[in-house]
Amino acid sequence: MKHLYIGGYGPGILTVDEGLTPVPTPTFLAAHPTLPVLYAVTELGEAAITAFSTGGGLARLEVRSTEGTMPCHVAVHPSGDLLAVANYGDGTAFVQRLDGQGGFAGEPIVLRHQGGGPVVDRQECAHAHQAVFHHDILHVPDLGTDEIRRYTLEGEALESIELPPGTGPRHMAFAGSRLYVAGELDGTVTMIDGENTTSVVSSTKEGVNHPSHLELNGGFVYVANRGPDTISVFDAADLSPVAEVPTGGAWPRHFAIDGDTLYVANQHSDAVALFTLKDGVPEPTGREIPVEAPGCVLPW
Repeated sequence: MKHLYIGGYGPGILTVDEGLTPVPTPTFLAAHPTLPVLYAVTELGEAAITAFSTGGGLARLEVRSTEGTMPCHVAVHPSGDLLAVANYGDGTAFVQRLDGQGGFAGEPIVLRHQGGGPVVDRQECAHAHQAVFHHDILHVPDLGTDEIRRYTLEGEALESIELPPGTGPRHMAFAGSRLYVAGELDGTVTMIDGENTTSVVSSTKEGVNHPSHLELNGGFVYVANRGPDTISVFDAADLSPVAEVPTGGAWPRHFAIDGDTLYVANQHSDAVALFTLKDGVPEPTGREIPVEAPGCVLPW
């Protein structure tokens, strides 16, 4: 890792060793796979995607509308040829071609969606929450419609993956043929493997839980739980529980794993907490990075 970038609901992007670059609410970040270019979505106010050069600090290269409202996630295709944005506010997904320098090339593909679900105060319309490229298919978990929307890279709609009503899929990850999904509204982790589906509660703690980020690493599934304020660890083979560890703060919106270090963005306690992974289980180091309302951590 060269740098640690932190975005969120504060005044900018914090590069731990280079300071703060002012950007309004840069709530999610993504890196180009081969070029020194960083992308950030602006969730509140004007919905935008910004490209930054990372050579010697962050320098704005280009800004473009995401063609929706409240963009909350951005991902770059492994080829580096395009990126995708999920707009939470109206459910729109946005696909943008990239040029050889990582800039925006041509007109975007705008994928608008309609629908809703049974949780009336959260599923009144489509709410795209993540963009994931897998096997040259764009997957968009839609919290509002309880489905994983699927598209070709040219924007052609494919058959969606449907989840039980009220799941509220937020973030997902693949491991081979298996798909893992965090349900923000029903507090579950679901594994889909062909025709077989396994679902477990994300936290065993009492009270309301709104799972946020999900990630796979070393044969384990990690999920952040907002409310219980924990990280749960499951065996990726069958979702059997391994551990549930307090995050050392409030409202873990996102986390990232870099080697044997786990970084947790505790949004409501204004800090990123650092853990060491020992046999897959996070152990607190007592260290944290102060930052206003962190929402995304990117080791790069």
